[in-house]
Amino acid sequence: MTAVHAEPCAARATSRVTKEDVRVALGAVLDPELDEPITDLGFVRSLEVAAGSDGAVVRLHLRLPTSFCSPNFAYLMASDSKDVITALKGVASVTVELDDHHDSDLINAGLAADAGYRGTFKHEAEDSLEELRWTFRRKAHTAAMERCLTELLRSDPDLLETDMGNVRLWDLPEGRNKEALLRRRTALGLPGGTNSIVLANHEGHPYPAEAVPMALRRARSTRISIDGNAHFCRGLLRTRYDGSGADQTARPEGAEATPNHEQLPFTVKETHQ
Repeated sequence: MTAVHAEPCAARATSRVTKEDVRVALGAVLDPELDEPITDLGFVRSLEVAAGSDGAVVRLHLRLPTSFCSPNFAYLMASDSKDVITALKGVASVTVELDDHHDSDLINAGLAADAGYRGTFKHEAEDSLEELRWTFRRKAHTAAMERCLTELLRSDPDLLETDMGNVRLWDLPEGRNKEALLRRRTALGLPGGTNSIVLANHEGHPYPAEAVPMALRRARSTRISIDGNAHFCRGLLRTRYDGSGADQTARPEGAEATPNHEQLPFTVKETHQ
């Protein structure tokens, strides 16, 4: 009788790890300044998943809009990418490399050695990664508040900016803006109960009535900055890497032109004497 050998567990696990699995995991990695997944921004340059003896072997290359993007942000995205892939069941090894950045060699060496942020940048590491994360979580929350309240103001011409200090979560229309705000409140540890005031600081405290208009204007400035930077960075990436636009997902906030919108060519009108 011929013996039947069971397939090793690691090999079985490897067969279940696909490129799509890895891409889904990478969807949780955000550009901290733009508050968007790196997969939507087109920052994933290449992805390979191969079967190894102990599990899946994953190799990821990332690209950024310019060679001088902030090293802090670049490291954060690359490190988070390695972490989410490593956490996938059935993955044996992960190599993440950042291409064409002025600190690529330093960042890639740090990632390969699992040196951590401070171990990679040493005396150049001014802040901890967690401090950096919290800074941009707060900005993302501010922008999400503004999107929700502006949507509400536009839906009812009788509403005033001064009314926005009394708006509660139950007053917001259902949709992606509200869902995004709830996610960002959760990330900051803020309450998500339907009776919670929407326009609040990062500790969850509502603004006094006299401070509401200025708080809303500042929030609008933050949101416009995020949307503008996202539009600018997407355009730079398309200019730097031919064909990279096909890897980008359109921004629902409208900072990007719609797919059917034709850009007018930039021409110089001749004047005749």
